[in-house]
Amino acid sequence: MKLLNYTTPTEAFKLIPPGARIYIHGSAATPTYLVEQMAMHHQMFHQSEIICISVFGNFPIAQKEFSDKFKINALFVSAPIRQSIQSGNGDYIPVFLSEIPELFKRNVLPIDVAIIHVSPPDENGYVSLGTSVDAARTAADVAKVVIAQVNPLMPRTHGDTLIHASSIHAAIWHESPLHEVDYSKDTSSVEIQIGKHVAGLIEDGSTLQIGIGCIPDAVLSQLTSHKHLGVHTEMLSDGILQLIDCGAVDNSMKTEHRGKTVTSFCAGTSKLYGRIHNNPDFAFLDVDYVNEPYIIRKNPKVVAINSCIEMDLTGQVCSDSIGTYQYSGVGGQMDFMRGAAMSDGGKPIIALPSRTGKGIPRIVPILKPGAGVVTTRAHVHWVVTEYGTVNLFGMNLRKRAQALIKLAHPEDRTELEKAFYERFRHE
Repeated sequence: MKLLNYTTPTEAFKLIPPGARIYIHGSAATPTYLVEQMAMHHQMFHQSEIICISVFGNFPIAQKEFSDKFKINALFVSAPIRQSIQSGNGDYIPVFLSEIPELFKRNVLPIDVAIIHVSPPDENGYVSLGTSVDAARTAADVAKVVIAQVNPLMPRTHGDTLIHASSIHAAIWHESPLHEVDYSKDTSSVEIQIGKHVAGLIEDGSTLQIGIGCIPDAVLSQLTSHKHLGVHTEMLSDGILQLIDCGAVDNSMKTEHRGKTVTSFCAGTSKLYGRIHNNPDFAFLDVDYVNEPYIIRKNPKVVAINSCIEMDLTGQVCSDSIGTYQYSGVGGQMDFMRGAAMSDGGKPIIALPSRTGKGIPRIVPILKPGAGVVTTRAHVHWVVTEYGTVNLFGMNLRKRAQALIKLAHPEDRTELEKAFYERFRHE
């Protein structure tokens, strides 16, 4: 049995050939130490292509000064690389989260090197991908070279998380806290009201998919009186813990992985990371399985809760850009919107504040020029703002527009009604 032989970043980087395509583990598992070392030793790299989903923390290789060494080719645009994409030093690949592993398996994007962030090996030589399986599992499987940042603070999680030491070509020991996010601390009264509306749509025995951000956490805070809820979601945050603790989530009604909270990755605080450590009640599985609509639909009453940047009067949903400015990515929204719609008793929900924090309307006559439609109007069912709920399923364009105007901010409704009349000539 081979156990890990630890080395230095400099020695590990010698395994990376010029022009290599390098996958970097993401979210809470972003190997920030190794990324910073890559920038520090940038002279060892030449025209390396960086493949990543969502990354957290300091990510200096995305800076312009290193653009001749590293080219960002993102599968999701998060804050540390946003400016790189916008400035032209990087680019973005639109793709459903469920299909990212297929890009690697089919050699559409062959991975030369996978840089991952893992727990120390157990007595059998297995490390764990910890907080983020997502597409890292596949990237590590197909990569010609695997470099691991080994961190004793990375939790060992159950599911598709184990990699044997014999598959790791270079291991670097570095202890550092995982990246933390706390969505609940910034929750506003508007988001709490939205949470109450969404909670009113959720029946006992439902299976939940929770997106990222304050609104999903606000929804979770309103579900403590529910019973027999299940969780099958692409990501987890701290908000789910209170529902497990109070017994609202017991996963007893699910048909897939009954009794287990299923996810592909998590992002939260140390409280969440401590809870998932060596806990068989949580299953961290490959994203091409977790986000597969055929799998999602097997569970009963799937409620998919997602948000967006803006929505037009026909129900088109822009979730990844502000006009032509690439803000995030397609992610898994459509995977779960479709899976929920096909589930017996399921409810796909788009929940959004009627305005941004700066007072800009989110329900608009037309999307901004260049805006990306992540969820089509044919896929949109339930829409929720602080002013109420509506189910657009089966409505024609005129009825949709009328219903959405009622969910808009009162001060925006006159302009929307004017746009409605100009578009539909309705008297």
